[in-house]
Amino acid sequence: MMKRTILSLLVATLALSGICAKKAPIVTSVEPPYWWTGMTNDTLQLFIYGNDVKNADMNIDYPGVKIAGIADLDGSSDYKVVYLTVDPQTVPGTIPVTFSKGKQKQTIGYELKKRTWNPADNPGFDASDVLYLIMPDRFSDGDTTNNDLPASMRHDAPKSDSRINRGFGATGADRSRPGARHGGDIRGMLDHIDYIDNLGVTAIWVNPVLTNNQPGGSYHGYATTDYYNIDPRFGSNKEWREFVRAAHDRGLKVVMDMIFNHCGSNHIWMHKFPASDWFNHQSEFEADGTVVSTAHKKVALFDPYASDKDVDRMVNGWFTRGMPDLNQLNPHLMNYLIQNSIFWIEDSRIDGIRMDTYPYADMMEMARWIDAVEREYPNFNIVGECWYETDAGNAFWQRGTKVNPRDPRLKTVMDFQFALYGDRYFSDETRNEGTGLNNIYEHLAIDYLYPDPQHILTFLDNHDTDRFLREMPENLDSWKQAMAFLLTSRGIPQLYYGTEILMHGTKANGGDANIRLDMPGGFPGDKSTVFTREGRSNLQNEAFDYLSALLNWRKSQPANDVIAKGSLRHFAPVNGIYVYTRTLGDKQIVVIMNGTSKPATLDSPYYQEILSAGNTFKDIFNGTTFIFDGKIELSPRATVIVSNF
Repeated sequence: MMKRTILSLLVATLALSGICAKKAPIVTSVEPPYWWTGMTNDTLQLFIYGNDVKNADMNIDYPGVKIAGIADLDGSSDYKVVYLTVDPQTVPGTIPVTFSKGKQKQTIGYELKKRTWNPADNPGFDASDVLYLIMPDRFSDGDTTNNDLPASMRHDAPKSDSRINRGFGATGADRSRPGARHGGDIRGMLDHIDYIDNLGVTAIWVNPVLTNNQPGGSYHGYATTDYYNIDPRFGSNKEWREFVRAAHDRGLKVVMDMIFNHCGSNHIWMHKFPASDWFNHQSEFEADGTVVSTAHKKVALFDPYASDKDVDRMVNGWFTRGMPDLNQLNPHLMNYLIQNSIFWIEDSRIDGIRMDTYPYADMMEMARWIDAVEREYPNFNIVGECWYETDAGNAFWQRGTKVNPRDPRLKTVMDFQFALYGDRYFSDETRNEGTGLNNIYEHLAIDYLYPDPQHILTFLDNHDTDRFLREMPENLDSWKQAMAFLLTSRGIPQLYYGTEILMHGTKANGGDANIRLDMPGGFPGDKSTVFTREGRSNLQNEAFDYLSALLNWRKSQPANDVIAKGSLRHFAPVNGIYVYTRTLGDKQIVVIMNGTSKPATLDSPYYQEILSAGNTFKDIFNGTTFIFDGKIELSPRATVIVSNF
């Protein structure tokens, strides 16, 4: 038998029969590893790997399943792409699939599972939710045994191609190196899921967990080398399903990070190209290793004066040498990606997808992907990373937009402008236009560009931006204002792990690693733990308590309905005071912020349409009910949140 290759890591082990002892099997693996009956789309693509499998004959004999077509790929003969039609009434079971080449014959058993849930029951995520973003490698190491992979899972690079390193060489956990793997994993997230639940969020967005078999380790997960398996240093497919199930048991949703624009340079596709156009600018790379890199000019996609060259570099250039650009215009590749995302939804029952580097992929092929997912899961939500520093750039990508002649079909976009400049919105003095909270007022005023402002993902920081807190604050007044606005304004809020314990840092002082620090107490050898009250400082406990109180109030009724479904009305800041209200029917929430470092007085005549003397309100933090007498005295940087219920 030939030595085990990396292909064996790509799918679950298949039952093989009829293999000649002196010859390599015709088929090494099949993706997806299994499928389900009763899917809305009755077409199933099988991506088959094996020794010269393209030239093997294939036969299926199973009621309700037929070969609909075989793709004519012009790449390596070690791939075969076959399309099956699976009648919705097909009985679940094991399909015998026979491959033959001359006298050699091999039969594999391909499993069709029974669908055990109603896809319409998947609620997706929306403005009623708050996402908690976790980078698994930096959150908690719950299983130290998966840090060092066994020798059997490590492989030397092919001597014939020095551009490819196919080995799991970057194993082990080395927390002394900022860019190395630190050992966090799925088990670590599962160990602290009660902590996340008690905080008060309603959903967990997990940075990529699929296999990243890259030189250097790719701890962040954005260089996929196996689309059907969890990276063994994070855990297993089974552990991922357990994590999602445990989250659901606590009423938490799970959003899975995916990347369709590019894969990792160590993917087997880069060792043996499936087709001549599997990657963009593939011919240049095949010729002499030249990489045509993206220029990151995202504005070229709506620039009325853009050159073809700029558009090509933007969409078709490689993200990095280690992240080759996939060609979504190859229909077989795009079908593979579409089917892969549906596999993870069906297999683990995730509640949403965050798609990385969204504008870098082909717009209309990504729209086709969204429609395919929604045909299977009507309520599913996808958020795309459209990183623009202007509202116009972000709004260009939202479904139903009038500023884009094509409908990109993307339901949820990300408010990067708020994230990139939010720190000064809340730290600067609010005086005239362009200062302090005036920026918030002006930012929301541009929401007319968005077809659906409630489907904007709002955030103050994430794994790619500076932390909202550049350094540890002396007091939390401005921080509390930022948290209050994030959780009571329009859109779907997202918090970055560690926000609740005042994690801080910038990329200027330590690179990406400085904004992706380990959660203290999540790793062996940590001297203290922030997962318990005793392990946090007084200031950290003040932050945790404030945020937890706000989050748990937000998800209670009727506050949740008012914030998720209610209208928003705000007033231009006067004397440094910013006021807005969320209203649904007769229910009202009023938020008042003093954007100055001096005491201020709110006088009701200016706000008569929402605040009248004699109205009864309740402070959401202390539960005190009071009758509004026309004025409210505000301490410096004060934040007041009241409701009439």
